[in-house]
Amino acid sequence: QVQLVESGGGSVQAGGSLRLSCAASGYAYSSTCMGWFRQAPGKEREWISCIAPDGRIKYADSAKGRFTISQDSAKSTLYLQMNSLEPGDAAMYYCALDTSAGPCMEYHAYYNYWGQGTQVTVSS
Repeated sequence: QVQLVESGGGSVQAGGSLRLSCAASGYAYSSTCMGWFRQAPGKEREWISCIAPDGRIKYADSAKGRFTISQDSAKSTLYLQMNSLEPGDAAMYYCALDTSAGPCMEYHAYYNYWGQGTQVTVSS
């Protein structure tokens, strides 16, 4: 079955960096859209970035210029490099998989497999 396992979260000071990883298994990696989302307490799950099978990448405005999505298909792993972190970036971060055909979507309801999340804390 499909499994997504995130890692790499932690506590950093504002201005710091983290690299999140999402190890995927149970399906043909890079054949579908994958995305990163985050959710802070009391807030809706927020789309951050996604990568399509053809390599096309999209970012939310909040991530542009600071976050970079990438993948290593040989390792079936998705990454999110986060630089210049701000207290507002603190949240649980999730990777997700959209197995439907078509372009990568920016709303969580389109994604049907999720990891357990990794916590990111940013102190000012």
